[in-house]
Parts: sequence; C-alpha cells; structure tokens
Amino acid sequence: MDPIIREIYDAILAGNSKAVEAKVPVALAAGLAPKQILEEGMIAAMAEVGRLFEEGEYFVPEMLIAARAMQAGLALLKPRLKEGNVQSAGRVAIGSVLGDLHDIGKNLVAMMLEGAGFEVLDLGTNVTPAKFVATVTEKDVRIIALSALLTTTMASMKTTIDALAQAGVRGKIKIMVGGAPITEVFARQIGADGYAPDASRAVALAKSLVAA
Repeated sequence: MDPIIREIYDAILAGNSKAVEAKVPVALAAGLAPKQILEEGMIAAMAEVGRLFEEGEYFVPEMLIAARAMQAGLALLKPRLKEGNVQSAGRVAIGSVLGDLHDIGKNLVAMMLEGAGFEVLDLGTNVTPAKFVATVTEKDVRIIALSALLTTTMASMKTTIDALAQAGVRGKIKIMVGGAPITEVFARQIGADGYAPDASRAVALAKSLVAA
C-alpha cells in the first residue's frame, strides 16, 4: 500500500477526521488515482472497522467516529471521482419509516454503506411510503433500506413495502430492514429481502443483495 494511502487508512481507523482531510489532498497532489484512494484507503479501512466491530474490538462510538472521518475524506474526493466516472457499488435510499424520528442507527448504516462504495440517498426520518415510492420512481435506486426503532412504527415497514408493490416498483429493488425491535422472522413476514442486526452486517447484506 502506498504510504500516503496507509496514512489515510490509519487515520480512518483512528477516527481522525482532520488527518484524513489533510492527507486526501496530499494523495491527489502526489498523482494517486481517486479510485485507488477510495478503494485502498477508505473502503478497505471501513471494511476493517466492520471486522473489528464484529469481533468486539470496536463498539458503536468507534465505528461512528471512523465513519465520520471517512466521510470527511470522501467529501474532498467526490468531485474527483465524478470526473473520473468512478462507478458506485449501487444506489441505496435509506430512511426511518413513517412515525419514527430516530436517526442514529440509520445515520450509522448510511455512513457505513457510503464507506463501502455505495451512493446513499438519505431520506431522513418519518419518511412516508409515498416518499419511498417517489424515490424509486425518480432515481435509479437498487436498494431501499428501512429503519425503525420503535415497536409502534414497525407496521410502517409493511405499509411501505405494500405501497412499493402497489406502485408496481417492488420488483425493481431489494428491500432491507433493521432497527432495535426488528427480527429476521419479522423481516420475512413483511416481505423484505433481508435483515441486518447492525451497521456492519448491513453492508454485507447490501453487497449480497446487489450481487444477487
């Protein structure tokens, strides 16, 4: 690995946003390809963050600051990636369903997906089924990610999936769900394509869904 990319990689693991912001321009000035910086410095670092989380060495706070450091670097890299026409892993629309105003888990999943090379459309919280339908209709979305933290808003997940089916767009997308009260059994019951218990496994699930 190039020494500058290694510094970016290490800074993301440490959650050092300022170091990432300082090193990305240095890497670009040194002639390193934006795609190389993205894949070897950022995506690889976030994959390692996911591994450390799953092994119990990292917890949600460490994952969150690492994701924020990655995003700081990605903001500088995005214009160059667009110039080079670097393709994303796929476009994901994510949101907390109607009635749910919680966003910490959703935000972490969104950042981890972005760190894995996905283009993320964050629709925010309290998102209506109609908004999800419109997003699928108007954007080239591969995956819809639904989040719910309250048992009282779990029903909104099924309402959203039903609305996508009624609009005739259900077959165009994969739907993944998550949140504290959600289970694999519930995900199957409402017709989702997959369930992830945490942000790290949400990335693995999204990758498997776009590859399917």
